[in-house]
Amino acid sequence: MVGQLDAAASGGRGDVWQGFWRLADPKISITSLACMLVGGSVAAQHAPLHWGWLAVTGVALFCMEVAKNAWGDVFDFDSGTDLAVLPEDRTAFSGGKRVLVDALLTRRQTWALAIGFAAVGCGLGAAIVFGRAPEALWLGLVGLVFGWSYHGPPLRLAYRGFGELDVVLCYGPLIAMATYVVQRREWSWEVLWLALPLGLCTAAFLLANEFPDYRADVGAAKRNLVVRLGREAAARLVAATYALAFATVVVLPFAGFSPWYLLGLLPAPLALWVTATIRRAPTTFYRDHPAQPVALLVFVLYALSAALASGLLVATR
Repeated sequence: MVGQLDAAASGGRGDVWQGFWRLADPKISITSLACMLVGGSVAAQHAPLHWGWLAVTGVALFCMEVAKNAWGDVFDFDSGTDLAVLPEDRTAFSGGKRVLVDALLTRRQTWALAIGFAAVGCGLGAAIVFGRAPEALWLGLVGLVFGWSYHGPPLRLAYRGFGELDVVLCYGPLIAMATYVVQRREWSWEVLWLALPLGLCTAAFLLANEFPDYRADVGAAKRNLVVRLGREAAARLVAATYALAFATVVVLPFAGFSPWYLLGLLPAPLALWVTATIRRAPTTFYRDHPAQPVALLVFVLYALSAALASGLLVATR
């Protein structure tokens, strides 16, 4: 194994552009855009959006996404989990970015991209704090800590069964609230509650992506919730996560928010299909049924539904 690790990590330069494209990974980076859509749509209810600062926010998040994916690929490579994924278990949504395994980038190039994009992302974050919204400082710092700690030491949340909670918080309330704060320079309970189902749906997507990597993660001591619970129990956790997400949507009008937000229930049938598919065959569903892309579609449709509801709120005022 050591020889294989060294050979892959120190291989030729490969295809730097393809390596970067994998780290940018539009189908995964869309999670940040979904959060921005929720936060921005609520902000637009109160005043026109500042499109310039919205663009700065989006570029900053994109840079941090690339950086997180880059250092995450190094940590997963070093643990051995990416190398241990069998060909029949690989999918477009799991198995890591594999830029080191496939020798698209060297270790030095991967770290250079991680550091470079993190520097640009932090620089843009500083511009937001000093040029637009000092209130965003703590959100940015918390996001940086959670982004590093998903894979990185000392917390290594993804290896200790807390990575899913990290995703619930970051790819929901944190990014949505940051987007809102940059626009309105204040906090919003509405954004928090509207973004919580989004974070839960995104966590369910993450759980679905952990099933194909189960055997590799077990061997690498990557004790995410699918490994800790086992695949049968983890399938029930996917169901519970979706149930909590849509129960929160149902509660929104009773908490004083607009009934229009019940539009967030629109992707619930797709979530039910994902849940049933995983529970029927938790060890092989990803080989025969597109549960992973449908799980991605669930949180994207939820974000679009929330944005539609916000637009209807504006139109009816």
